[in-house]
Amino acid sequence: MEASSDHFIVLGNSSAGNLRRVSEQLERYDRAMGILTGITAEKPSPSNRVTIYIVGSEEEVRKLLMDKKEKYAAGFYRSQAGGSLAVIPPVTAGLSGTVDWPMFVLLHEYAHHFLISNSSFPSPRWMQEGAAEFFGSAKFGTDGSVGLGLPAQHRAAELVMAADVTVTDLLDPDAYEKRRGNSTRYDDFYGKAWLLYHYLTFEPSRRGQLTAYGNALIAGKTQVEAAHAAFGDFAKLEKELDGYLFRSQMSYLKLPAEAVQPGPISVRPLSPGESAVMPLLIRSKAGVNTETAPVVLQGVLALAERFPDDPAVLSELAEAQHDAGHEEAAIKAADAAIRLNPHAVNAFVQKGYAWLTLGERTHDAADFGEARSAFRQLNAFENDNPIALVGFFRSIVRQGITPTANAVRALEKAVLLAPFDMGLRVTIAMQELRDHKPDMARSFLLPVAYNPHGGHLADYARQVLARIEQDRNWDGSGLPPPTDQSADPSAARTGS
Repeated sequence: MEASSDHFIVLGNSSAGNLRRVSEQLERYDRAMGILTGITAEKPSPSNRVTIYIVGSEEEVRKLLMDKKEKYAAGFYRSQAGGSLAVIPPVTAGLSGTVDWPMFVLLHEYAHHFLISNSSFPSPRWMQEGAAEFFGSAKFGTDGSVGLGLPAQHRAAELVMAADVTVTDLLDPDAYEKRRGNSTRYDDFYGKAWLLYHYLTFEPSRRGQLTAYGNALIAGKTQVEAAHAAFGDFAKLEKELDGYLFRSQMSYLKLPAEAVQPGPISVRPLSPGESAVMPLLIRSKAGVNTETAPVVLQGVLALAERFPDDPAVLSELAEAQHDAGHEEAAIKAADAAIRLNPHAVNAFVQKGYAWLTLGERTHDAADFGEARSAFRQLNAFENDNPIALVGFFRSIVRQGITPTANAVRALEKAVLLAPFDMGLRVTIAMQELRDHKPDMARSFLLPVAYNPHGGHLADYARQVLARIEQDRNWDGSGLPPPTDQSADPSAARTGS
């Protein structure tokens, strides 16, 4: 089944009623976050919504993640322009109000997506994780109301029994990393981050301090300086948090149903072909490597023989062929899908990617021209699709041509549409450096550099920022492109 709404596409082997309730709760949650943060965001284009794949189990989630280090992953989220996705185990939209664990994982990760999408300010790690835990601890009333900021019961054990993360650890990240070292044990950081964020939100004597802290960071103070200026003595704050943790009651914020009304939600069963190809499509979207790409391709080829007239199957065939390095076959499959469905978004995307790869192999201007044509056609019927805008820009750059002003504007618009895509931020930042706009480049890079799940891309952004500080005239030359073109997935952990 597929549930489609303003901000989400939810796909799962679930009843229509449950999928509709999940989608409705997510839309109410989005509206509740907007009210509490004061953020009014435009509705995303259809292809820029978050797609949520509900798979069979947590074990299946971890297999899709393909990261042996993430042995506690109960779901994961990846932010990418035109392709943000979440993968979670079966979720039930309970009628009792509280959410189950898979739903919490999803709410936590969507909180990150929402906050990053609507702010260029690089919040410190404790604030990012504390906010995600705060908003993710939600409940949905049978009357349509939404409660945010409930006590994080799932963090109770680590807060009580693993109290070795201090206020200083949160507010002075250098001290925390030095003390923690190379430890591979479960990270207790999340619970304490939630506790501090919750306390600063609800404690009357601390009212306004979170805002003052953020303003101090924006003004250029270090994290430690900003924290001392806003919160005062760390030892006093630690003592207050200890008392707050053991209060018999904690506050939360409740928004009435009429304030968080969702838009229209449509639910439909997938076609037989769509349903059959879904496990392979999820594998493709989650990521493949040299071992898994041929396996996926063989599976999709078999399904294409069974469903030769299903554009969804043919679009996935185009993606699988491209992932396996068979660009001509990818273009053929994409064209077949487009003949059946002239608005087959993924078919146009894969066709553009395939021609782009061919152009890099052949150095033939005609191949790059075909790539631009595919992305232009996609842009013609969905002009806010960021993949079309980015693809157009990259088809020019990779051909070795200096980007036109129109191409740079296309890239800038893509970043505005998908500010959560960290790789895209690096791309536009390097272009701004080539155009001798170091301040613009710096503004795009700061959220990447301080992204707690930024991985190699965050390291690269910090290198670029350091070079900008050393030489304001640097044009970005002499530094190889990052090895990781997208932010590392942030995997929510069970803590078990």
